[in-house]
Amino acid sequence: MPQDPAKDPVPGLLAAAAARLANQFSDLPATPEITPAEAGSIAAVLEETAVRLGDNYPYFHPFYAGQMLKPPHPVARAAYALAMVINPNNHARDGGRASSEMEIEAVAHIARMFGWEAPDFLGHLTSSGTIANLEALWVAGQANPGRRILASEQAHYTHSRISAVLKLDFGAVPADNRGRMDLDALESELKKGDVGTVVATLGTTAIGAVDPLPEILALRDRYGFRVHVDAAYGGYFRLIPDSLDEPARRAFAAIDQVDSIVVDPHKHGLQPYGCGCVLFRDPGVGRFYKHDSPYTYFTSKDLHLGEISLECSRAGAAAVALWATQRLLPNVAGGEFAQGLAAGRRAALELDSRLRADPWFQPLAAGSPELDIVVWKVQADTLQQSSDLAQRVFDECARRNLHLALVQLPQQWFRTGDVPFDSNSGKNLITCLRSVLMKPAHESWLDLIWQEFKAASQQILGE
Repeated sequence: MPQDPAKDPVPGLLAAAAARLANQFSDLPATPEITPAEAGSIAAVLEETAVRLGDNYPYFHPFYAGQMLKPPHPVARAAYALAMVINPNNHARDGGRASSEMEIEAVAHIARMFGWEAPDFLGHLTSSGTIANLEALWVAGQANPGRRILASEQAHYTHSRISAVLKLDFGAVPADNRGRMDLDALESELKKGDVGTVVATLGTTAIGAVDPLPEILALRDRYGFRVHVDAAYGGYFRLIPDSLDEPARRAFAAIDQVDSIVVDPHKHGLQPYGCGCVLFRDPGVGRFYKHDSPYTYFTSKDLHLGEISLECSRAGAAAVALWATQRLLPNVAGGEFAQGLAAGRRAALELDSRLRADPWFQPLAAGSPELDIVVWKVQADTLQQSSDLAQRVFDECARRNLHLALVQLPQQWFRTGDVPFDSNSGKNLITCLRSVLMKPAHESWLDLIWQEFKAASQQILGE
């Protein structure tokens, strides 16, 4: 969002595109126009809406460096709004003829990023990463009925909840001190002989950890199970292998060998909420979706996206926005989109480096961030003091319009030094500060971010 909304070019560009769209339907009989009275009422409601929306964190601004919130690209905003003139429904071509074609093209573009080419995969957009993961685990349950789902204890909590919804047994595998799935613990579970699917997370929500996918695939060769990759947050890092450390680079390089993948274009993909995506390497899993719907599919013999989706009504506008963004910024290595990812990654490494040189703070002991999430604790005599100070620094930063996040992590992930383990702290968890530097602008704004952060820290820790 521009600092001065009056200089935002999107409304003018959108108006021109909307006129072009309207002209394509000019042979239809005219419909009633909005009256001046109606226009005045709408203006008043929009004015009130704008005021209400001001009660938000500035997610669009580089000083918002907390959760995984990345503003949609202007072309995505405009294309979404343009599509809403028609409001297509991508459940069937009857409700979204053009937008269904655009979704097929956009999803193929994402699949190509992971090394899969049409027609040798199956995939579609979803309303969220949660629904995308639900579909992947539903297919896993259909393919291997009665067998367990395993995921790291650092995997997103929805995997356990989804498994419960699907009535699939779920097991959490311990993580190492870098937040990655522990391979010895995984093999111990596999030896029980009842595992049907292992979920590998490429970019955990808490710290951006990347599970050791090549080693998990090697275990698949021995024990025979499906591998589902939850790359809702981290999937696009496949485009910048040279910016990653070797373990993460190897994991993303192996992603084309898995059975299913989830990625969220509404995270790093510059899309509005909600836009998730699920992909299956075997297009034959479409058999699990088969159903009869004599009242829905009648205008085309081509594949309807509703025939390979658990969701029925889905916003065609989400597909239009994604298609337009990928036309402008293709998901290719070395392209402008990939350069934006690399900028965020560099910003994260620089912030981590500054924190390691600062006596007030301590980043994770095991090494630098794997993607673009930085986590650090406040140095203190006890875990409780450290957690309390983290909360106070967080609050003081917010008072200065610098917005970070908080996360609770095992204290053994940090160098404990003279700080004793606290048996009263609840699984020895410590509240830490966390920052997701996912905006390309974060790199050029890092000096200002650091300046405000240090001032806030001085206010609290210098007392």
